[in-house]
Amino acid sequence: MDFKVLVTTFGMIFLAELGDKTQLATLCFAAESKSRLAVFVGSATALVVTSLLAVLVGAGLSRVLPTGYVKTGAGVLFIALGLWMVFVPGSR
Repeated sequence: MDFKVLVTTFGMIFLAELGDKTQLATLCFAAESKSRLAVFVGSATALVVTSLLAVLVGAGLSRVLPTGYVKTGAGVLFIALGLWMVFVPGSR
């Protein structure tokens, strides 16, 4: 296992997740639930499954497209979704 990749991935995902909608939703579920363990397990499992999907799709795309295209496509999609959320009524 490449520990440099592991630590870099952990750091970037950890920083990206701080204060995002997923964390705030989890905070709200934990605040209103008596079973905080169930909230933790549910949210952790959801993050693991979405990360697994991202890894599988990324690995598949890298087999048919150059890595630069995958990175550029992800960046463009990220910007497009941000603009959509800002400018399309009812998307917030």
